[in-house]
Amino acid sequence: MIYKNKISLQSNDKVVTFHDVTSQVKETVAKSGIKNGIVVVYSHHTTCSVITQECAFDYSMTGLETLQQDLVDVMEKLCPTCSREGIYLHPGPKALKFAEEHGEDARGCHNTEAHLISSIIGRSVTAVIDDGVIDLGEFGFIHFIDWDKTRARKRSVQIMVIGE
Repeated sequence: MIYKNKISLQSNDKVVTFHDVTSQVKETVAKSGIKNGIVVVYSHHTTCSVITQECAFDYSMTGLETLQQDLVDVMEKLCPTCSREGIYLHPGPKALKFAEEHGEDARGCHNTEAHLISSIIGRSVTAVIDDGVIDLGEFGFIHFIDWDKTRARKRSVQIMVIGE
């Protein structure tokens, strides 16, 4: 049996946005009626990721949980924000022309670090469903992360429950 759901989210401007989607995933698993199987939480956005992580309890001055802030800081060192031309090869002239033809401004195209981070971390999480309950461990949460800081935008997360 397969059961699907989609969650709509709103990301923020100028910052990496974390969304705790754990409760929506748990609700989807419960509605599916599937007792044993897997749930896949997936983003088709190429500048976003889905991860599992525990609650850090503490918050940084930016409002992120401390583990979230630590992840942002590590990724910033690995893939610095594309704040000007020349940091990355992307976007090149063809990509900028394509974007302009499709109503996107040049600033919105300079999100190379978000694409790189998403490809490193990944865009999905798969978890086991045992006796109708998603197994995230004692402290596990599922987070959708929008790494693209160029502008606020609507995002979506797909959830697919597969099993019996």
